[in-house]
Amino acid sequence: MSPPDSSTAPSRHAGLAVLTALLLVYVVWGSTYLGIRVALEHHMPPLLVTSGLRFVVAGSLTFAVLRWRGVAGPTRAQWRNVAIMGALLLGMGNGLVVLAETTVSSGLAAVAVASMPVWMGLFGLLRGQRATRAEWVGIVLGFAGVVWLNAGGTLTGSPMGLLCLLVAPAAWAFGSVWSRGRDLPTPVMTAAAQMLCGGILLMLVGALRGEGFPHWPPPLQGVLAVGYLAVFGSIVAFTAYVWLLHHVRPALAGSYAYVNPVIAVALGAWLLGERFTAHDLGAMVVILAGVVVISLAKVRRK
Repeated sequence: MSPPDSSTAPSRHAGLAVLTALLLVYVVWGSTYLGIRVALEHHMPPLLVTSGLRFVVAGSLTFAVLRWRGVAGPTRAQWRNVAIMGALLLGMGNGLVVLAETTVSSGLAAVAVASMPVWMGLFGLLRGQRATRAEWVGIVLGFAGVVWLNAGGTLTGSPMGLLCLLVAPAAWAFGSVWSRGRDLPTPVMTAAAQMLCGGILLMLVGALRGEGFPHWPPPLQGVLAVGYLAVFGSIVAFTAYVWLLHHVRPALAGSYAYVNPVIAVALGAWLLGERFTAHDLGAMVVILAGVVVISLAKVRRK
């Protein structure tokens, strides 16, 4: 009897690691929309605590661990770039989603945010990046889905939610495109500093809006929801995503964009009893189809 091929063990372990990281990004990031909704329903202030404090806690913990391990902190120029990214990606990208979820369902918010790759394609065109014919098809298809989603159905009854869910993915996409080629620290340090800057900004805006900390003792479910968002949504899942970027194709790592909405819709319907119209679900299908076409087109071009 011949001994087992030892070369299969590393590949097996690598495959298991990739699968685990993908599941973390898919499920945890998909569930953060539900976590936001739970926090808001238990009287956690949207910008001061649900979004701002979450990122300050996650950023502080990550930053402290990285410095303890000897990772260099950002330079003054890098802090400036990271602060701009934090304002665009977290301040506007995440903060507006949290505000939107005060009036719309968690699943619908996730569907709208799924249009982010479409906005990235549009902003890339403005920077002179030429798109292939297939990418143009994906951009047009995804944008049509965004228009369809915002032209009727649930969002028409919530003007603030409509505006927030239009601006949030566009701000995230613009910040992502703007950051390319900038002077930044290591990826995880960039994330930690970005969470610190974005979180502080969100807390300041929340205070200016008149938001206050919950009365003591705060609702246990609200505290657990914010803790889940900070630890699992901002630290665990993001670490898994950064690991994926270094070990798999970018298209596979970025596939969360069209998996998260499906998970968010399913969790919202299952645990919170959220209902969706045929109009909402049809728009989701069109948006996700556009994102898939864009992703596949990028893979073929590379």
